[in-house]
Amino acid sequence: MRTRPCAYWTLLLFIASILTLVQPCTGSAAQDLDALKERGVLRHLGIPYANFVSGAGDGLSVDLMRIFAKHLGVRYEYIDTTFASAIPDLTGKVHVKDKKGKDVVQLIQAKGDVIAAGLTVLAWREELVAFSDPSFPTQVWLITAPSSALNPITPSNDIEADIQQVKKMLKGRSLLVKAGTCLDPSLYKLSETGAKLMEFPGGLHEIFPAMLQGGADATILDVPDALIAMNKWAGQVKIIGPVSSEQQMAEAFRKEDRQLRQAYNDFLNQCRKDGTYIRLIQKYYPDAVYYYSKFFEGCAAPQK
Repeated sequence: MRTRPCAYWTLLLFIASILTLVQPCTGSAAQDLDALKERGVLRHLGIPYANFVSGAGDGLSVDLMRIFAKHLGVRYEYIDTTFASAIPDLTGKVHVKDKKGKDVVQLIQAKGDVIAAGLTVLAWREELVAFSDPSFPTQVWLITAPSSALNPITPSNDIEADIQQVKKMLKGRSLLVKAGTCLDPSLYKLSETGAKLMEFPGGLHEIFPAMLQGGADATILDVPDALIAMNKWAGQVKIIGPVSSEQQMAEAFRKEDRQLRQAYNDFLNQCRKDGTYIRLIQKYYPDAVYYYSKFFEGCAAPQK
């Protein structure tokens, strides 16, 4: 008769021991923001790209991260990285293949707390990091030089139909692309178009001038870089049309840093309400509001 109570208490003790083992892990995750404040510095992983990180100490992402650090009451620190290294530099994990082709995770030293550099939210990235609320709209366009025989499509009310119009033009054309980024041709099934895909070895900010100099018939650019190109190379940019539907850019955090990500989302929302966000958009991407007005609806105008 007493075996049941003993078994019952043994089960409770077993469950309690499991919870004790699990609790420290969840508890440490809940303390990520406190740990950062105690350390006294926000480490911003940035990549020189468009006007997000100019390379001259400013940019939309740089300014936002500086203000966010001040909001948290900590020092701001910029850490330069690349699109290939940014996620490992954030998570402290490198995914490699062993001799048998099996996925293996190697642990390295994490270098930063947040990636902020106009990072497009892509499915494969979402498996590795947690994104903030969207901070910038984007899309990928086919771009060429004014002398090209390719002509801009007539936009319709059907984005998929527009994309197909553009893709039909690519057969036999050479196209500069960049794997592992938002300009990865596999994301948009460009290999199926008959285009001659040419992997570009340089940085994303160099791909358009390389195309202009005869590197290929055309290239693809996301909206932020295309807007920069239209200003920097005025009269030398011909936008043919989209190869993707509208996408979102956001800041990336470690998945376990839930409090830090929430603090940033709250901060970004406040910036939208007090005019700070639009002030920075007007400074670095003044044409973005014109092209993607719906994304910026509800944002307060800058205070005079």
